Amino acid sequence: MSQLHHSRRDVLKLLGSVPLVAAAGNPVVTAEQVATPKKARLCLVSRHLQWAGIEEGIATAAEAGCQAIAWTVRSGAHILAENVERDLRKAVELTRKAGLDTPMVISAIVDAKSPRAEAILSTMQGLGIRYFRAPSFRYDYSQELEPQLEALKPRIGSLAALNQKYGTTAMYHTHSGAGNVGGGVWDLWLVLKQFDRELVGLNYDLGHATIRGGSGWVETSHFAHKYVHGLSVKDFRWAKGGGARRVGAWSAEMVPGGEGMVDFAGMLSYFKSAGFAGPVELYQEYSVTVPGVAQPVNMLGTDFGTWKLEMPKSEYIALLKRDVQFYSKAMTDAGLL
Repeated sequence: MSQLHHSRRDVLKLLGSVPLVAAAGNPVVTAEQVATPKKARLCLVSRHLQWAGIEEGIATAAEAGCQAIAWTVRSGAHILAENVERDLRKAVELTRKAGLDTPMVISAIVDAKSPRAEAILSTMQGLGIRYFRAPSFRYDYSQELEPQLEALKPRIGSLAALNQKYGTTAMYHTHSGAGNVGGGVWDLWLVLKQFDRELVGLNYDLGHATIRGGSGWVETSHFAHKYVHGLSVKDFRWAKGGGARRVGAWSAEMVPGGEGMVDFAGMLSYFKSAGFAGPVELYQEYSVTVPGVAQPVNMLGTDFGTWKLEMPKSEYIALLKRDVQFYSKAMTDAGLL
């Protein structure tokens, strides 16, 4: 309790008059009261099922051997924030009925002022879901960066306050894209480390950490591991020429797991040794060539409304099954499964 008390004091110092207690009649639920899973779970990100309805999407994930689905709650996704009380419950109940789990959701929540933040967290609490992924903050490169990090502290503190109320944990995503706070991991860790790690932490993207830092993931993970509650598995390789992720004369080309340069054995084994047991996101952030389709199909698709699956469903399931098998083996070899 001393750690929670200390973090509560720190949060109040940052927030001024914003309380960390629930309204009268609503008991405070601490993060310590929510059990941490003993084993990690490989979770398919629901945007890859955006071409299907909830029930068909669950059936597809189950057929491919997925253990869990990370449902998305934001504009354009299966679950809209304005309908979260009804639709998240429906999706999670159907997921569990099919024998799959939902240990985390993906949200657009960055701080306490995010639309419907309390409704989403309250619904998660009622479903026994602790973790939610939060999107990245953005730098303004035309201004000094250090003051921008300082300005994030009260915003993150406000979300820590809500998480203490609902027994939830925010995981800010570490994406390598230019302008994203946390792409290098260390910068966001410098902000988060003054808060209780059971309230706010990181969704550590193995692929993007390697894009941004190469073998420097060793140092950043050692600094930040206590705040890492979720992992995201992606692979990439450097390709000569332009691209969406161009760095000088090279670009980061996303590829299926095992075809790139990410050290999954080393990274997953390290996080296992550090006591990690949280959700692991499965993203299919790469393109494939499909017979009869002129252009390579981007497996990432879109999470802005329903999109058409540009290949036979059986072929998609085969690709998903391959990814599930690769990452499940990698996690098993590391002792995470």
